[in-house]
Amino acid sequence: MDEKKQNRPRGDRASENGIKKEIEDGVIIGRNAVIELLKSESEVDRVFLRKGEHDGSLSLICALAKAKGVPVLEADGRKLDAMACGGVHQGVAAVIAETAYLSVQELLEQTVQKGEKAFFVVCDDVGDPHNLGAIIRSAECAGANGIIIPKRHAAGVNATVAKSSAGAVFHMPIARTANLVSAVRYLKEQGVWIWAVEAGGKPYYEQDFTGNTALVMGSEGEGVSRLMKEECDFLTGIPMFGKINSLNVSNAAAVLLFEAAKQRHRE
Repeated sequence: MDEKKQNRPRGDRASENGIKKEIEDGVIIGRNAVIELLKSESEVDRVFLRKGEHDGSLSLICALAKAKGVPVLEADGRKLDAMACGGVHQGVAAVIAETAYLSVQELLEQTVQKGEKAFFVVCDDVGDPHNLGAIIRSAECAGANGIIIPKRHAAGVNATVAKSSAGAVFHMPIARTANLVSAVRYLKEQGVWIWAVEAGGKPYYEQDFTGNTALVMGSEGEGVSRLMKEECDFLTGIPMFGKINSLNVSNAAAVLLFEAAKQRHRE
């Protein structure tokens, strides 16, 4: 075991006429995303369905909304197109309050209160909302208990993220912080081990992810920032055996997350 690891102690509402933006105005689009939203504990103001359509999953959305006491309104295609800001709405949009982000401290406290070991993903300036959504989806499927994102210079949780995550965003606690490096430093002080996922790092399958773990995924172009790498305990990577020498950040996150999940559930 690394000497550094041995020596550090462990600690076990938008108005209908003003919907221009995505999550800032609380608009979630897409059938799967809206279904997961209605199944979650998030407060939903109202659901819009395309006029005259109640088939298949739209009838399920209508039933879930009514069971939750959420008004269901009909809207024409132009209104839904405007709400979706160019996204594919599949005949449905839901209006909610702005995403309720946690602080990093709240995220860790919530994990401890559940009697769970930390299993977090830290997104270091991941700018593409599709990538962020895919990371959240993989994290939820792998049993991670939190995502940590920065407030600036990166994607926040919006309608694109919600749709790309297939609604996983509504089941995944998300912390947002003004200083990601300080947040990682705080996690270390609380006994969480931090891995930067970077090319050239020690192979991921030779790591021990069974304890309190946070995986840091870097930006699409630059990878994990220098300051963040200096703060991390370990550097790990995914060996490449083909002619292309890198993976998309969301694909890389999935590989690491499910290796960690395998180790953590092996017993």
